[in-house]
Amino acid sequence: MDVAHQVVLEAFQVPEGDRYQVVTQHEPYEMIMKDTGLGFERSDDVILFTAIITQRTNKMKKDFYRLLTERLEQQCQIESKDVMITFVTNGAGEWSFRFGKAQFLTGDL
Repeated sequence: MDVAHQVVLEAFQVPEGDRYQVVTQHEPYEMIMKDTGLGFERSDDVILFTAIITQRTNKMKKDFYRLLTERLEQQCQIESKDVMITFVTNGAGEWSFRFGKAQFLTGDL
C-alpha cells in the first residue's frame, strides 16, 4: 500500500494526505486474469490494481503504470507480468469526503 501511495503522489502530483486505499485478497481460484491475447502467462500472485480517479493526462497514467510495476518489482518482488492496472475515471461531482458535501464543487478542494 505504501508503494502504491508513493506512486500516486509522484505520478498524479496530489497532496500527501490524498490517501484512500482498500485491499481485498482472493484465493487464486476466485480470480481469472487472462492475457487479452497478448501472449503471456501470469502466476498465481496476480494483482489487479484499480484506482478511482478524476481526470488525469495520458502521460500521468503512463507514468503511473510504469512506476507502479517497477516499484512493486523492486520493493515487493512482484513481477510486472503479474500486475494489471485499471482506472475508473469520474468527475468532481462524484466525490464527497464527508458531511454529505461535494468538496470539489463547493471549492473546499
